[in-house]
Amino acid sequence: MDVKEFDYELDESLIAQRPIEAREQSRLMTVNRESGKIEHKHFYDIIDYLNKGDVLVLNDTKVMPSRIYGNKVDTDAKIEFLLLKETSKDVYECLARPFRRIKVGTLIDFNGLMKASIVSKGEEGLCEIKFEYQGIFIEILEKLGEMPLPPYIHEKLEDKDRYQTVYAKNLGSAAAPTAGLHFTKELLKRIEEKGVEIEYVTLHVGLGTFRPMQTEKVEEHHMHSEYYEISEDVAEKLNKAKAEGRRIIAVGTTSTRTLESNMTKYNEFKSTKEDTSIFIYPGYEFKAIDCLITNFHLPKSTLVMLVSAFASKDIIMNAYMEAQKQRYRFFSFGDAMYLYK
Repeated sequence: MDVKEFDYELDESLIAQRPIEAREQSRLMTVNRESGKIEHKHFYDIIDYLNKGDVLVLNDTKVMPSRIYGNKVDTDAKIEFLLLKETSKDVYECLARPFRRIKVGTLIDFNGLMKASIVSKGEEGLCEIKFEYQGIFIEILEKLGEMPLPPYIHEKLEDKDRYQTVYAKNLGSAAAPTAGLHFTKELLKRIEEKGVEIEYVTLHVGLGTFRPMQTEKVEEHHMHSEYYEISEDVAEKLNKAKAEGRRIIAVGTTSTRTLESNMTKYNEFKSTKEDTSIFIYPGYEFKAIDCLITNFHLPKSTLVMLVSAFASKDIIMNAYMEAQKQRYRFFSFGDAMYLYK
């Protein structure tokens, strides 16, 4: 398959530059993934599409303020780092820019609050960096770091919490699981009161989710691994729901990749703490989930391929064209889509 098959033209004025004031007031497009039938709602209407006994699975990862700026100790040149994941104690895989200005052994100073050295350089702007500091790393990061907003968002985010879900708990993500940004605590409570079971998994969003495709053929793309966790209690509840024929509804592509990766590997839901590099594109057979709540994704991205595998490319592309006609907001701070059958 050619990557360009998953391209579409987007009116750039539809790229949401800031979060909507009230999370649940986002628009919601519901799409029957078999017939392609479309309805236009608001996100708070999602409760009408959920049934007693359904299991709603959310990703409780928490975004780190992982974009930091330092200066080379020898030349004072400014270097930007995006921390992706911790690979060992105080060593992080990062994207560095400008990449050519660093080499193994380069020393970086971060505003006098901590220092670091480059311990390895890979491809595509990737490197590993080892930090040295006094105190608590996350507290220093809170002082130094910025929220790692995607490059298509040009406005400054006034409230850092708006790039976190209301249930964010486990720190370690380099990007938000954006489908979850539409939920409020009140909406989740109402969903639970309806008899819907709410369960949490963790996938720390890293390079695998947001890296643009670098190949012309879909099958040649390499997904970088991301860390995920499923607890014993959650695995047990998911297996019970499956056995009883109850629907499992994933909130976001990260929850989807967690559940599908786990089910593909173990043929059941199993408690684990491990990495996944699962790449879902058309032709993939879904084993874990029945419905999906997601946002509108970038052209030619692995995420638009995932939703095209879950519905069909024609249904998704038609829905995206309709979303543009109806002036839906796209990408991280944009509106939502519910794919069901």
